[in-house]
Amino acid sequence: MTDPIAYDAQPRRPAWGVRTPLRKSLSTRQPILVAPPPPLVCISLAQCPGAAARATVAPGQRVLCGEPIGEPTGAGRPRFHASISGQVTHVEARLVAGLGAPVPCVVILGDGTDQRWPGYPPDPGADGRSSGDLQAGLAAAGLLGLGGALFPTAHKVHTATGAPVLLLNGTECEAYISCDDALLRERAASVVAGGRLLLAALGGQRCIIAVKTDMPQARVALYNALQACGDPRVVMSVVTAKYPAGGERQLIELVLGREVPAGGHPADVGVLCQNVATAAAAADFFLRGQPLISRLVTVSGGGVARPCNIEARIGTPVSDLMALAGGYQREPRRLIMGGPMMGVALPSDDLAITGATSCLIAATDADLGPAAEEMPCIRCGDCIEACPASLLPQELLVAARTVNAAELATLGVTECIECGACDYVCPSHIPLTRHFIRAKAALAST
Repeated sequence: MTDPIAYDAQPRRPAWGVRTPLRKSLSTRQPILVAPPPPLVCISLAQCPGAAARATVAPGQRVLCGEPIGEPTGAGRPRFHASISGQVTHVEARLVAGLGAPVPCVVILGDGTDQRWPGYPPDPGADGRSSGDLQAGLAAAGLLGLGGALFPTAHKVHTATGAPVLLLNGTECEAYISCDDALLRERAASVVAGGRLLLAALGGQRCIIAVKTDMPQARVALYNALQACGDPRVVMSVVTAKYPAGGERQLIELVLGREVPAGGHPADVGVLCQNVATAAAAADFFLRGQPLISRLVTVSGGGVARPCNIEARIGTPVSDLMALAGGYQREPRRLIMGGPMMGVALPSDDLAITGATSCLIAATDADLGPAAEEMPCIRCGDCIEACPASLLPQELLVAARTVNAAELATLGVTECIECGACDYVCPSHIPLTRHFIRAKAALAST
């Protein structure tokens, strides 16, 4: 019988994109390290786009691990939970990793017991519940897109309800980051179970789990989990290791041959994309009764003694994770949250991690290379060939420098995914992406 939802199990290698040094094996030499509950956590109530959640606890109050501490301010938005048991010491605005301005936070001083809140009983038959019930559960669990964007999972599923395809992204195409690889190696069954639950919440017909050609152990583990599951709706696709094949639109193009229209969303072409870690978190909630209180974080770079993947409680200070990775073996030139292409520099390791913290890189001079002086554009066209969004970076650069709003709109600057591929190939070392980010902000304010 002809498959009603065609997909490519091993897509072609695209002409766009770049090949960067991967450096992922640094952090995959040992199993996932499950961190003990930290002495103190600072949990942001503004981890996703939109208004912050409303704190439901007050200083002096004792909370249990997994207990709700922040209620959503809008439909489909997530609830936030205590990641340790202990006493609330502060409810105030603080800086957290990845955000440049203080946001509402709940600070909890741990009591060392890690006592769990019993309010979420496991539901082994959850995949038989209605789509609406499952979406409500996703919001109650506090699920966010753990690929980095942190869009509320319940809202994203709701807006795509009825889309036939769920595409789980496990490609993590940036250098150094290996948390999804580690997750698939060690917990592939949870990813598959979570994929089935998200598929039921979506009301979809097929779940495709995308991994990369350079993840052999993860591919074997996932294959075995799919065989054990025995659900023909859940399948695997192995894509190129070329960067940025893991971009949402790029992955849809490669695996399904569908192009998301400019200004549109994956749901417009019948697809919902979620990260594999989000799927595993859905399984944790429905099958174990555990809301989103932790995530896997890759700690890597030449600055740490033992690069590894750590299951860390949300709100843990970055310094605690560096210590678990053996501490600094040399002074890092830069501390990066995320990958070297799209990550952000952190001002210090005192900041707490959020659900967006997939990777921490203690980058040394050897990791970053020497700083290069910017030179004039020689119009070589390398940036055009590398651009995964089929834009004209050299033309956009001219429009961005002159803040020509009409030209920026015509050239499609809003379709730039800020991947940095054009920067990587530019022989003149022009920070093109930085110009485009500023131009997009200027265009949005006009």
